Order: sequence, then structure tokens, then C-alpha cells
Amino acid sequence: MSKVQIGRVVPNFRLPATGDKHVELRSLRGSNVVIYFYPKDSTPGCTNEGCDFKANNLKFRRRNTVVLGISRDSIASHEKFRAKYGFPFDLLSDADEEACRLFDVIKEKNMYGRKVMGIERSTFLIDEKGKLRHEWRKVKVKGHVEEVLAAVAGL
Repeated sequence: MSKVQIGRVVPNFRLPATGDKHVELRSLRGSNVVIYFYPKDSTPGCTNEGCDFKANNLKFRRRNTVVLGISRDSIASHEKFRAKYGFPFDLLSDADEEACRLFDVIKEKNMYGRKVMGIERSTFLIDEKGKLRHEWRKVKVKGHVEEVLAAVAGL
């Protein structure tokens, strides 16, 4: 499968999601979609990022935009994380790294002096027609959601 490119339609994928369902990208056509990839449920940066998206969820929805969070964690882990913080959007489990490879977010990271492969915090904005419009890589959480919201407003 090829990697995503700005200005091109994002290939379809289908992943298990919270709420005992699956989310298929092509079923979201007609809405903008924000996909944010994060390393791990219930860690400080990932919690802050999720809470920022939660705090702005109504603003995204008013702009016809669906927010989805993706990590390699299990659905059981996602359900606990989502319930604990009251996230109003779905979290998708990418245990097989299908979407991670498509969006090229698996990168070598340095964890306590050891090299490991993990998700590089990244966000992607897909328009109503399924085209990738913006991408943010190596995301720093503070102020990030506001940048994404501004990009959505500019569509």
C-alpha cells in the first residue's frame, strides 16, 4: 500500500473502534476527518492531546469534522482511556499497524537509551472528498489542536 500524499485521496482502511464497532474511512466521505496518531493510552502527552481535542470537539463538529484518535493499543485499553476522560470521539486500534504504515507514522525513537519503533505523534486533515489537505508530524501538544482547528476553518 502506498503512503498518503497531500492533495491525493487517502486509501480506504477499516479499523476496530471504541463502542464495539469498526470505522471505515470511506464511510466518512461528506465530512472532514481529523486523524491524530498518538503513542500510548493514558500517558501524559496523549492524555493532554485527547483532552484538547475533547475541549474543541463541538467546534470541529460545527465545521462538519469528525475527530478520530489512533494508536496501537487494544480496544479494551481504548475503552478505559476514553471512559476515564470522557472523549466524545472514537479511538481506533491499529494493532497490525495498517493505518500507521499508510500514514508513515512508525518511527525509530529513543526510549531510556534504547532504540524502539513507535508512533510519532502526527495529525492529518482529510477533506469531505477524501483528499489529504494537511499533515502535522512530530507534533508538540501545546497549541496543536488550535492549529488543526484553524486549518479546518480554512477549508
